[in-house]
Amino acid sequence: MAILYGLPSCDTCRKAKKALESKGLNVTFRDVRADPLDKAALERFISEFGEKLVNTRSTTWRSLTESQRNHAPIDLLLAHPTLMKRPIVHSDKALTLGWSPQIESRHLGEG
Repeated sequence: MAILYGLPSCDTCRKAKKALESKGLNVTFRDVRADPLDKAALERFISEFGEKLVNTRSTTWRSLTESQRNHAPIDLLLAHPTLMKRPIVHSDKALTLGWSPQIESRHLGEG
């Protein structure tokens, strides 16, 4: 079982979900735009991933003013859930940010 936090329109999120399901893992998808993370969940992810959790290459980031960009990551993500780097995958084997073959292996217990 795994929970994938992301956006349904995100190609990387769809790729991650498909890859994990094709290996037999049951994946629950959580759309962070439709169902934003609460402060406690964001604090946990920030403690795990730090400022890497904020996607500074996103369209949302580019639309922020310099003043807004200087806010704390928790405040940015609470106000703009789409700023979160994705996907976050939480399984019984790992909690990861982003997607790669190495991350896939961690969730499948292969590495």
